[in-house]
Amino acid sequence: MKRKKDDFEDDGRVIANMNVDGMPWHDPSASYTDGEGSDRNREELQKLTKKQTFFLILGVLGAALAVAAVFAVGYLLFILFCQHVWFK
Repeated sequence: MKRKKDDFEDDGRVIANMNVDGMPWHDPSASYTDGEGSDRNREELQKLTKKQTFFLILGVLGAALAVAAVFAVGYLLFILFCQHVWFK
């Protein structure tokens, strides 16, 4: 069977920006925008109200506490396993 050949066309969009600080090909003057509306959208995303900032911080703290709780429960289960099974 012959495989169908894909015709790739580069439309100029940047999927992952590889312009990383410290790399030999780093160009600080390079601008990777998707058009004239992307700068405006970036500015709109950075402007948060006090209520949005509060809920953002609350969400981040909730996620961090959830991860910490998972680790704490795992640690507690390990201690109980050591006391009741391993060291008997």
